[in-house]
Amino acid sequence: MKNFDEAGLAEPILRAVKEEGYEAPTPIQREVIPHMKAGEDILGIAQTGTGKTAAFVLPLLTCLAEDRKKPAPHTCRALILAPTRELASQIADSVRTYGQFIGPSTAVIFGGVKPGPQLRALSRGLDIVIATPGRLEDHMSTGGIKLDATTTVVLDEADQMLDLGFAPAIRRILGKLPKVRQTVLLSATMPHQIRKLAKEFQTNPREISVAPVSRPIEKIEQSVRFLNSSSKRAALQEILSEKDIERAIVFTRTKRGADRVSGHLDKAGLSSAAIHGNKSQRQRERSLDGFKNGSIKILVATDIAARGIDIDGVSHVVNYELPNVPEAYVHRIGRTARAGKSGVAISLCDATEQPYLRDIERLIGRKIPSGDGDWAGGEMPAYDPTNEQTQLKRHKRPQGNRRRSGGGGGGAGRSAGGAGRPAGGAGCKGAAQGSKPAGEAGARPAGAKPNAGRGRGGKPNANARPAQKNGPNRSQSNRPRRAKPAAAQR
Repeated sequence: MKNFDEAGLAEPILRAVKEEGYEAPTPIQREVIPHMKAGEDILGIAQTGTGKTAAFVLPLLTCLAEDRKKPAPHTCRALILAPTRELASQIADSVRTYGQFIGPSTAVIFGGVKPGPQLRALSRGLDIVIATPGRLEDHMSTGGIKLDATTTVVLDEADQMLDLGFAPAIRRILGKLPKVRQTVLLSATMPHQIRKLAKEFQTNPREISVAPVSRPIEKIEQSVRFLNSSSKRAALQEILSEKDIERAIVFTRTKRGADRVSGHLDKAGLSSAAIHGNKSQRQRERSLDGFKNGSIKILVATDIAARGIDIDGVSHVVNYELPNVPEAYVHRIGRTARAGKSGVAISLCDATEQPYLRDIERLIGRKIPSGDGDWAGGEMPAYDPTNEQTQLKRHKRPQGNRRRSGGGGGGAGRSAGGAGRPAGGAGCKGAAQGSKPAGEAGARPAGAKPNAGRGRGGKPNANARPAQKNGPNRSQSNRPRRAKPAAAQR
């Protein structure tokens, strides 16, 4: 199949593809489209930015165009699951673009928005539902949608969908689907343990791999800078101040880190916005729209956006912090060099991130060249996890004001200050019976602490409160005294 005319697509779909300016299919599209049209289960692996979305949307729309039956209320003919809201929205945009001449009924289902409009759309019955697992399960539990009439299910970014956090929800959702169905899983990476889990959901899947697993495309110019952690902000500001920056995405590991980096860039006069899971849906959409129309030049994001941002013209990707999952690196830098263009990916690595860098290089099968940094030629100090400077130290709580557990009211051979220690040098018998008056030298009132009224080292403390000579302690006032055991009363 050299062009889309040979792909067997329906005429309205083919016309929409040509209007978008596409003539020749990408390798993943050449392999997936014929087998998906034949109704086979597919496990597809392809590099980020190679057209995986169109690979399953085009044959799906072709099947709908050839069979225009109306779905029953609260059902859908095809279900597409995505890990993030952004990816779900962009898949829906592709469905509307390629299906503009057949007008399929669709709905996007995800959290962070009111469920009412979603339920109203589902009640009419839909051709395609694009959803995230959490909100979809909410609607399934209330009867808003039933999957017993769904014949095709697509899991986009399957490795993340089948990760430990998503696997239970995926199992519950697929358990509601008919046993006879078509299951398509597509992703840029597919670790071996995830592939084993994927086989549980498919029947004799056709594995399609058009590129080595977890290898970024060659048009991305990758480099790493070895820096002290304190030097990262200045280096990031220097990189993003270059004139060749068209649009840039900066990745951090944490949500709080994304907010901090965005605030630092704004103070430096560089227009930026942060996007992560703690932002509301409206805030995320506003940031993405500003990034698309050019009013925001820099987007600071966590890995939630690595699989949901499909925006042309991203010239640079900067890993302010290296990901602790090596596959995430491939998805991060895949935001640039899309649609046949070239791009630049720069990673800032401090001493504690060296293990992450080694895992990434092992995954992609090449050594990332080093650029300018705090260490010439990238020869940074070896990372030693046992080094005191990199270890987290556990500090004990101060013990100065801690009360020692004493005799609990007195007993044979016990003083008010502790077990087996007579008060003021008196013998055990005298201590037990309290024969010495409280005012004599070396003795102390019953219930008083050792060195009462003194500071550290036994020095007098002018601010100390005098001990009570008579009556119960303050903590024991208005409380009934506990009866002594018979052995102590003797």
